[in-house]
Amino acid sequence: MLPEARERAALLTDVRTEVHLDLTSTEDFTVDATISFGCTRPGASTFLELNGGTDVTLDGAPAPYADGRIALTDLAATNTVRVTARMPYVTDGDGMTVTVDPADGERYVCAHTSMDISQKVVPCFDQPDLKSTFSVRVTAPSHWTVLANGPLEERAAGDGSDTWTFGTTPPFSSYLFTLVGGPWVSVTWDEPYAPAPGGTLPFGWHARASQERELRRDAEELRRITSACFQHYTTVFEPEYPYADYQQVFAPGLNWGAMEFPGCVVFRDQALTQGTPTELEREWLASTIAHEMAHMWFGDLVTMRWWEDSWLNESFADFMGFDVAGRAAGYTDAWTSAAITRKPTGYRADRRRSTHPIAEDTDKIVDVDTAFANFDMITYAKGNAALAQLGHWLGEDDFLAGVNRHLTAHAFGNADLADFLDSLDSATDKDVRAWAQAWLRTTGFDTLVVTREGDVPVLTREGSRPHRLTVSAYDDAMRLLESRDVHLGAEPVRLEEFAGRVVVPNSGDETFAVVRPDEQSWAAITAGLSSVESQLTRAMLWWTAVDLCESRVIGVGDLVALADRHLRPETHPLVFEGVMRSLQLVLRRYAEPAEVAAHLAVVADIARGAVEGGDPALAPGASRTLARLSADRDFLRAWLGQDEVDPGVRWAAVHRLAELGDPSHIDTESERDRSVSGHHAALTARAAVPTAEAKAAAWKSLMSGDLGSHEFHAVGAGFWGWEQADLVRPYLARYVTDGLDLARRSGQAMGDVIGDAFPRLPLTTDVRRELRETVAAALAGGDVPTVLARSWNDSLDDLDRTL
Repeated sequence: MLPEARERAALLTDVRTEVHLDLTSTEDFTVDATISFGCTRPGASTFLELNGGTDVTLDGAPAPYADGRIALTDLAATNTVRVTARMPYVTDGDGMTVTVDPADGERYVCAHTSMDISQKVVPCFDQPDLKSTFSVRVTAPSHWTVLANGPLEERAAGDGSDTWTFGTTPPFSSYLFTLVGGPWVSVTWDEPYAPAPGGTLPFGWHARASQERELRRDAEELRRITSACFQHYTTVFEPEYPYADYQQVFAPGLNWGAMEFPGCVVFRDQALTQGTPTELEREWLASTIAHEMAHMWFGDLVTMRWWEDSWLNESFADFMGFDVAGRAAGYTDAWTSAAITRKPTGYRADRRRSTHPIAEDTDKIVDVDTAFANFDMITYAKGNAALAQLGHWLGEDDFLAGVNRHLTAHAFGNADLADFLDSLDSATDKDVRAWAQAWLRTTGFDTLVVTREGDVPVLTREGSRPHRLTVSAYDDAMRLLESRDVHLGAEPVRLEEFAGRVVVPNSGDETFAVVRPDEQSWAAITAGLSSVESQLTRAMLWWTAVDLCESRVIGVGDLVALADRHLRPETHPLVFEGVMRSLQLVLRRYAEPAEVAAHLAVVADIARGAVEGGDPALAPGASRTLARLSADRDFLRAWLGQDEVDPGVRWAAVHRLAELGDPSHIDTESERDRSVSGHHAALTARAAVPTAEAKAAAWKSLMSGDLGSHEFHAVGAGFWGWEQADLVRPYLARYVTDGLDLARRSGQAMGDVIGDAFPRLPLTTDVRRELRETVAAALAGGDVPTVLARSWNDSLDDLDRTL
């Protein structure tokens, strides 16, 4: 709780942790930690967190241990305590996570922490503003490799087990502690870095043994992206890289997409795809690599004091991820991807009741579960967009100068919004505090409206924020004529030089605001969207069309017809894949069951055209869409008969055939693909089979409590089939009752995936209302865990928008 955290932060100083973890037992693991710290008020009391321990001792005697806390009383000015305990392994990704690879039976153990999860692994003062150094030793099976936050200093061989000793780290927050152990395969190199001893740092990529083929396949590109991003950051950031090495691991069981553990970044192992990654997947991975590396400075070197300023970590890393993937790593269209895939999630989040300021009020973040729920698309996508607008408004030089002052002033410490504004203020003569009040301390987004006074377009802001953006003029065939830089505030801007022309505001997608074109411009856009030269502008206009559909200005059929006309000639893979994903989301949330088959047929045919067109950039994404949506059983079966078909496409076809009533290919494909991703894909396909017996079996498995979070997600992804509204209707109410029961006996991660499994499929209006009433009644009854309550409230808002 926040008051306790503030009191403890004022009480304790100079925390140092030495810890030995023994992972040799498969039943549980042992921890032996010595923690030293100073106390500003000798005689005071405090506590360490340790969640789930047994046989807990403090300084050799049974510990005063209750409710996950070890009491520390009568403190001296300097203190050293030793804690030992036996700790449980977990399978839900919240703690010391065990995964057995179905491909080869090998076992992996990973400390997936973050938020308040580190206390499930080591005893600690588990709050972000009490940083500790860590000196780590790990004993584990001899055929393993172990990686941790610090650099490896020694590996001592034992009888069937080895002990890895890692160098002492600089101070960082407890939520950033990690280690990962298993028979990893590795690609390592020495990265040039002049300030390092010897002029280089140890770098590496690591993956499960069964992913060796994929790691070798992608190693050159992974190294190139990593090196390009590192050289960029160490050039533009004034503080030196803070850690002694940089390891990146594709690890099983991680609930986040990736996690910025200092010197040992962990990615979901699904990011290392079995088959050919789509262009959107390639860009996403590059942006994520850049995102997590940015965290070494934003989040790890300088950390928020409390969770209300998580945006100082995540908004910055999200912005830097897309920006640096484009500037340094060669993914020059990263912002196009953001326009059609990332920013829309921010707009949707900002329409819900759960919206919050990017920089939230401190008293609103009462506990870590509330903070967890705020790691959302306000913090990521909208925060990213706001910082992009800030950089555009300030100018790049002043923005970077302010950022560097912030990083330098608070290195190895903590900071908040006020500190950040102080740093920006010192680098510019613009009123950054007023900007922050308008952009960071308010909710919602503005609307940019174009009207006409005679032939003259007039740009008006509905909202309250200042915007700097590009406005472009086109002829009636959507050929670009000219653009101008516009500063838009409360007063409308007359665009005299664009008289009679088609007008597109925010054509460079510089600001976070939706666009409402005038009638003349919208008619030209719908007639000539595919003729717009800039892929970034096309992406922004496609989002405008999707937003108009979700706002019920145009119908679902109108959006599908627009795609039928203008997505067929689309040649840019990020735009093509992004729009395809948007179409499927809209159809799930807004289409009626009676019309969905016809809409899916159009989308599948667009994808088929792209596949048969032979463009190698479009083919991976289009193939997956076609396999997932086609209703042509013979075509799908014939596709599966071809050995060279990509594994992702094969599983999409198996899933679709199962959904259409032919599950005969699941077992065959499972034998062919015994990987973790294959295991999950098989779970999805079996859950999609349209029989009462198959649904009952899938539901029993889903709500048993026996599934890990990734397995739960896989079953949930198959259960609510496209054309299965009548079949799954009895499970709509059970989702609420059974899901709530499971959430009450589970943790944060499971609450999150239960929320993600919400029934999003084409339903009649009456059935949507019934579902809404059931969820609303459960929420009104109270006792819904915080993380699930947040997710369900968001789903209610989405249902209300549909209704």
